[in-house]
Amino acid sequence: MADAKLPEILFQHRVSYGETDAMGVLYYAEYLHIFERARTAFTHILGLPYKEVEERGIYLPVREAQCRYRSPARYDDLLNVLCGIAGWRPASFKFTYRVTREADGVLIAEGLTSHALVNKAGKPVAVPDWFREVFAHLPGQEK
Repeated sequence: MADAKLPEILFQHRVSYGETDAMGVLYYAEYLHIFERARTAFTHILGLPYKEVEERGIYLPVREAQCRYRSPARYDDLLNVLCGIAGWRPASFKFTYRVTREADGVLIAEGLTSHALVNKAGKPVAVPDWFREVFAHLPGQEK
């Protein structure tokens, strides 16, 4: 990850048959779904499900998504997705993702998603202190 001091989690995903293309390879657009599942798991582990973030009046639209494909994943591969925070800006932040195959550790893909913080009207808002604090440490880590 870009900043080793920031928390990251390991999320596992098994490739389903329906996620593969005609060549039997994980379809390229599915990586964005896997990234979303990983960051959802991240917020749950932190004790702040995205639903609660919205209930507090903050929305996190994706501003940018990137994925660099390194090696194909195939049906039934178990993938390890290392998901973390890459850094903060005044009204946005980034998640990073590193996908490897469990069986052999081969790097499958790397990516990022950049998220704005906006209110219900879609207007940018500064990162609230409570939000940044939640993302500062995983439960059980020393502060």
